[in-house]
Order: sequence, then C-alpha cells, then structure tokens
Amino acid sequence: MRNVVERIFNSRLGPPGTDAPPGSAGRRGTFRADFTASLVVFLVAVPLCVGVAVASGVPAELGLVTGIVGGLLTGLLPGSSLQVSGPAAGLTVLVYEAVKEYGVGALGILVLVAGLLQLLMGALKLGRWFRAISVAVVQGMLAGIGLVLIAGQLYALADAKAPGSGLANLGGLPDLFIDTVGSNSALAALAIGAGTIAVLVLWPRWKKAARVLPAPLAAVALATLAVFVLDLPVARVEVQGLLGAIQPPGADDFSRVAEFGVIGTVLAFTLIASAESLFSAAAVDRLHDGPKTDYDKELMAQGAGNTVCGVLGALPMTAVIVRSSANVSAGAKTKASRVLHGVWLLVFAAAFPAALGVIPVAALAGVLVHAGWKLMPLKEIGPLWRSHRGEAIVLATTAIAIVVTNMFEGVLIGLLMAVAKTAWETSHVHLEVTGDGIDGAQAREVHSLVVAKSVHGGGAATATAPEATALDAPPLEAAEPAADRTAGPVRVRAVGNATFLRLPRLLDQLEELPADREIQLDLSGLRHLDHACEAALLSWAEQRRRRLAEPAGVSIDHMPVRGAAS
Repeated sequence: MRNVVERIFNSRLGPPGTDAPPGSAGRRGTFRADFTASLVVFLVAVPLCVGVAVASGVPAELGLVTGIVGGLLTGLLPGSSLQVSGPAAGLTVLVYEAVKEYGVGALGILVLVAGLLQLLMGALKLGRWFRAISVAVVQGMLAGIGLVLIAGQLYALADAKAPGSGLANLGGLPDLFIDTVGSNSALAALAIGAGTIAVLVLWPRWKKAARVLPAPLAAVALATLAVFVLDLPVARVEVQGLLGAIQPPGADDFSRVAEFGVIGTVLAFTLIASAESLFSAAAVDRLHDGPKTDYDKELMAQGAGNTVCGVLGALPMTAVIVRSSANVSAGAKTKASRVLHGVWLLVFAAAFPAALGVIPVAALAGVLVHAGWKLMPLKEIGPLWRSHRGEAIVLATTAIAIVVTNMFEGVLIGLLMAVAKTAWETSHVHLEVTGDGIDGAQAREVHSLVVAKSVHGGGAATATAPEATALDAPPLEAAEPAADRTAGPVRVRAVGNATFLRLPRLLDQLEELPADREIQLDLSGLRHLDHACEAALLSWAEQRRRRLAEPAGVSIDHMPVRGAAS
C-alpha cells in the first residue's frame, strides 16, 4: 500500500509544499519522512479528535470527521505546508455552549457559515491582519478557554455531568468533591483520569518511548487497558457509527442564521478559529526552515475545510499546534504528511469504529484537562506583569470575562480593552518648561497663533484659530497683576500626542504656570493634536490674557495641522 500511495503523491503533489521538482533526487527520501510523520500525527490525533468531540457534547465520530476533512481537504490546499488542522481544544467551550443552546443539529449551519466567512476574508486578503490582534488578548482568550475547559472536564473525570459553563461549573466544584468521595464508581473514574494526566506529564521524559508512541495515545491506551483488566465500573465512549453521526444541516437550520444569537456564535467561531489557526501557523513557521505560511491562502484553506465540515454537520476545525509540532518533530518535509494522516483517520473510522467504545470517558477528560492547563500562559504572566503591566491586565481581564460571560463577549471585552489601552498610551503628552538663561527654539511664523491685544488699540483679542467654543470662559471682572516682563518669558514645549484623553491633565499643568510671566507655548513636539485639545489650548490662552491687567504674552507656536502626524 505504501508504494501505491507514494506513486500517487509523487505524481500529483511532486512533492507538495516544496519547491523541489517532481524528479528531484531527494523525492523518495522526502516521502519516507512524510509517511513516518503521518503515522505519528495520526496517533496523536485519534485521542484528541475523540476527546474534543466528547467534551463538546457531540458524538465522538464527528471529531474524527473533522480530522479527516482537515487532512484530506485542508491538507491539500496551499497556505501552510506543515501545520495540521482538526478539532481543537480551543473551540471546545464555544462548541459546547452552542450545542447546549441550539442543539447538535444546528452545529452544521454554524460551522458552514463560519467557513464561508473565512473564505471571504481570505479572498479579501484579511488573513495577515489577524497578526495585528493583541497578543495579550489571544493569550487571555486561551487562558479563559483553559480555565473553562478544566472546570468542565473535572466533572467528566468523575463521570459526573457539569451543571453548566463558566461560573456555574466553578461554583459546583465543592458539591462535586462531596459526591465523588461518597461514590466508588466516581472514585474509580477519578483514578483513571488522574492516571491519564500523570502519564501525559511523565511520558515525554521517557524519550525513547515518546519517540515510538505519542503521550496522548499512550495515556489513553494505558487507561483503557487498566479499565479492561480491573473491570472498573466507569463510563465509556458511546459509539453511533460514522454515517449515523453525520447530520447535515436542514432547511430549517438555514432560517436560523438571521437570529441575533446565532450571528454572535458564528462570528465567535470565525474569529477564534481564524486567530488560532494563523497564530499556530506563525508558531509552526518558527519550527522549520521550509516555505513559510501565506496567511491569506491559509485562511481560505481553513474556510474551505470548515465549509465542508459544516455540510457534514461536524465540529469546526482549526490548526492545532500539538499535532503540527508533532508533525514537524517527526521529520515531515511536505504537506503529504498531513494528507496521509487524514487517510489513516478515515481508515480507522471506517474499519474500527467499535474501538472507540472501549475508551473510558475519564481518560479523555484527563487528556483535555492537560490540554486546558497547557493553554494557560502561566510562564508568561510573571514577566509580562513586570515589563508590560497594561498588557497583563488586558490578558487577565479577557480570561476573567470569558469565564464570567461567554466566549464571544469575553473576547470582545478583551479587544475593546486592548484598543482603549492603546489609545491611552498613544495619547501620552508632557510639557517641558524652561525659563531665563535657556535658549529655546526660535519662534517661527508658520502655523503660529498669537493671542494678544490688537496693536491698533483697544480692540478685542484676536487669534488665527477656530471661533470661540463652549470651552471659552467669560472675562473675569477682577484682573490679576500685570505680566512681569523683566523676568523673561517661560517657554513651554509640548511633546507627544495631545488628545482628549489627556486633556484634563494637560490643562492642569498649564494652569500651574506662573501667572505673572509671559508664556511661549511651542507645539512643534506634538505628533498629533486633535480638535478638542486645539480648542482647549486656544481657550486657555484667551482666558489667561483676560486675567492679566496688561495682556501681552501668550503665544502658541507651531500649531500642527489637525489630524496630521509629523
């Protein structure tokens, strides 16, 4: 069979994902490496596909269907050569909430529309813009997913049903503990789940074994063997058969697309699946020296895969870093490895569906608890807090918002907070004040606005600026002492970005300037001056002139063109 597959791939893909010509000398060696890597990825993918499906509240076979589509379809398409797609733990929480809200039958239409949106975004060349999403938001999203995933799977570890999602699961943990302690079957399931987690943690340290058998498969296999040998009374995966599990969306499902809640869920599927795939692609690119990812093409490949998954009523797919890193570590050279892993998944699902029925649910829960723990960026939080405290706050807020609300609202809150944080930071402005004996910048007439008494006599003060605004105050009845011309002017240079966010502090600093000295305000250091600040500065200058008995000296030099950056 291997020779047949090799001839097919050599003739069709020649070899895929590389620039080597079909007749190159290293072609046979490249395929051998891909063949071996595909088996490794297949062994990693089986427990993950099944575990994600069970945790999402859908038949286990649907996880395999998504893995098959990710290999056979998305694996063939251009984009990223070595990353592998399939059902991911990062979408488990969102899928579970969607299935709970709309039912398994509606899952297909949700995934289908999300896939079409991904295709559209890829065609519009929007893939690269996902790299502009704040890393803190992405890490916060993954941390929130990890927390909710762990909280939910702790119930599955004890063969119990989770009360809900997010806060409900966390709040129910004390009752879960009490119920587990009082039940022999729950304790047996917990022992199997805990043993699975222990194997997942310790197996990679046994390097020889890890090279032969991936940790997830070893953990699930050992747990299954223990349940069989000891005849433990624990829950096992329910099997429906591959064809029986597939539920294409019906006509009634299409009519639900216009519902507000459905739209939000679809957007969440699209945003999270796309972001996770493209961030995974960036991470995989750092693991190898081959062709790098075309983000727009990869987004279209993910969209095509999700569209087909939607038609089949399967789980949504995304690029999975666990499988992708296993693919690279196993020596994969081209996209043939990921396509072949899809072939092996199809063979397994078609020929050995009954094998799923012996897997204990607690073992799969252990796999997902471990996956949820790895989603949380625990090592990055400390350094991030010390170096970029604002980013750490965005991360924590996003994670907490996901736990408290839901996935879509939590990510939206994180994005809005990141935008607000960026706006606040980019509006930083400070004043540099100098006095007598320090040579300031020479006054320039370009864009200079001088607020002073008219040289032609007692007319009103004039300014080459917008007309009076609501910020202008009426003249004060009691004038302050005349300006002290013998002390020389106070030169004030504004530096940074002057926006309405910093306006109160800016005005407070200006009010602290000496009341009896001439002021020369230099705005040449501003990169941006918005309308609110421009009007406020002119109003401040006018009010200061009115307060002086001898209104001589407030000048605003180098007023930037509004909205322009120097």
